[in-house]
Amino acid sequence: MELRAIWRGAVSGAFAGLLAWVFAYIFAEPLVDKAIDYEEGRGSILDALNQAAGRPTSAEGPEIFSRSIQSTIGIATGIIGFAAAMGALVAVAYVVLHGRFGVRPRNLIWGIAAFGFAGVYLLPFVRYPANPPAIGHDFTIVQRGRLYLATVLVSLVLLGLAIVLARRLAPRFGWVTAIVGSAVAFLVVYGVYIGLLPSLGNLHANVDATSQFGYVRAATETPQPIVNILDTPLTVDGKTFAPGQIVYPGFDADLLWKFRWYSLINQAIIWTVLALTFGALVDRMLGVTRRRPTTTSAPEPDSAPERLTVA
Repeated sequence: MELRAIWRGAVSGAFAGLLAWVFAYIFAEPLVDKAIDYEEGRGSILDALNQAAGRPTSAEGPEIFSRSIQSTIGIATGIIGFAAAMGALVAVAYVVLHGRFGVRPRNLIWGIAAFGFAGVYLLPFVRYPANPPAIGHDFTIVQRGRLYLATVLVSLVLLGLAIVLARRLAPRFGWVTAIVGSAVAFLVVYGVYIGLLPSLGNLHANVDATSQFGYVRAATETPQPIVNILDTPLTVDGKTFAPGQIVYPGFDADLLWKFRWYSLINQAIIWTVLALTFGALVDRMLGVTRRRPTTTSAPEPDSAPERLTVA
């Protein structure tokens, strides 16, 4: 039963990932193309400014995968692989928790999927939202990855503790009071935690880079307008820029907002379709049927019109 459930969870996740990839390819990929175009233009301007000012320029790394591969096979592999892995983990959690809660298997799966969506994506998104290419510096990628991973782990742990707290309080105060109380406690603790996390723009590496072109002091790594930070004019591509003059615009705020919104929808698709598909497959695997009372038999007092039967 365990292996069959895990297999069905992985298949459900892969199917959810396929739908999410279609959505991302239609809506998000055009935004990614615009972000890459911005990044390439910004890099060219920075190299030209540094060259005009007699500063060292950055070396361009080799392109390991072409953009066409990244936007098709690459993103499909990433999304479908992630969703399949999440489906397998949801199935493992279901196998462990099945029988511990007096709820229908499908409802338990919905609860696990909601837990995963909130802990793995939604709560970390509040502090460190998804960013398209052109946002994020190469020299902070390791630190940013560690901060995000720590936020995911803390979110999952605090969500689990909130559920345990609600179950402990329910016999004494009732489920409504227990859920509200545990939710408030969770929000307070999580709010304190994310308040203590550093803003990406305030990382030491970003603060140290403020003396370079294109790295102004900000609370985020979202590219700000590139200005001439020197006390003397600079000539780039035949144009002269006075001290403090904008040379290249900052990242488009509308593009950033749309990308983050589509990223949120993409994850919602993954976890929703995963819960729907895996729940249906588990019901079928367990032989869940609905038994309706016949017209010849008298209904039991206070009985529901339908009963859940698990073979």
